Amino acid sequence: MTRFDGSFEPIAVSIRSDFEECLHHGAGAVIDSSGNLCARIGDPDLVIYPRSSLKPLQASAMVDLGLELPDNLLAVVCASHDGAPMHLDAVRQVLQLFDLDESELGNTSSRPLGNVARAEAWAAGVEPSPLQQNCSGKHAGMLATCRVNGWPVSNYLDNDHPLQQAITATISDFGCTVRHVGIDGCGAPTHAVDLRALASAFAAIVSSDSSVARAMRSRPELVGGPTRDVTVWMQTIPGLMVKDGAAGVMAAALPDGRACAYKIADGSTAARQAVMIAALRAMDVDLDEVSAETIGRLEVSVLGGGRRVGTLSPVEWAQ
Repeated sequence: MTRFDGSFEPIAVSIRSDFEECLHHGAGAVIDSSGNLCARIGDPDLVIYPRSSLKPLQASAMVDLGLELPDNLLAVVCASHDGAPMHLDAVRQVLQLFDLDESELGNTSSRPLGNVARAEAWAAGVEPSPLQQNCSGKHAGMLATCRVNGWPVSNYLDNDHPLQQAITATISDFGCTVRHVGIDGCGAPTHAVDLRALASAFAAIVSSDSSVARAMRSRPELVGGPTRDVTVWMQTIPGLMVKDGAAGVMAAALPDGRACAYKIADGSTAARQAVMIAALRAMDVDLDEVSAETIGRLEVSVLGGGRRVGTLSPVEWAQ
């Protein structure tokens, strides 16, 4: 027995050559413009680690604490970036503005998340570093917020540091009851909250037209990368703010308060991407207005012999 018993339902099915091959389970919540639950799959109140889907909330806390940045730099604070030169340059700018150095980044060392940037780093013999890791923008923002408030930077990732205490308080202020605090892959504290509350928090950020929402929507290529689904969705749906999280998490919201949040049980990134189409339809977003070419880029193909022979298709959400 686990705490997940009964929490997940079928959420996406892989179809190869007209034959159902694999099944993914998940849980999710969709709220309408009044904040009411209007669609669900599995347990809409399942408590999860949103992982990087928390970044808009964490960045909102930093802004409330006095962090002021132009849109491109605030966008990279919210990012799980590809590690391309434009991302690394933006992170460096955040550090330089506050007299900080790359050596002060406390996140884990890594090569870039994006395939192109990672291949280029390998070819150039660039060793893994905190700067290249996809959360470096968030960590640069955390360090900068410490500078603004005169707090020490050496221990900025400690749970009892004033920065992390303020972030936890902001997450709670958004209506997300913090059920547990763990350590994210990058080394920062990460908070366990329920799916419906996460959707509501995204709705609050977007409907208030906050600087975080404006930055993410105006510079979506810095939030992910040119081919990343989160970037393409924000470029495609007017007003939409989207953020992915590790281990199969996604959250999104529109300016009128419609929002969603979901978790793939097995943590599949491919299933997370595929399910977004069904989640947006459950939010009553008209995808018929989106070009077939764009939908093709956002769908997850099943390949055979190097060509498309099927899809990873989402299951319709219960209303």
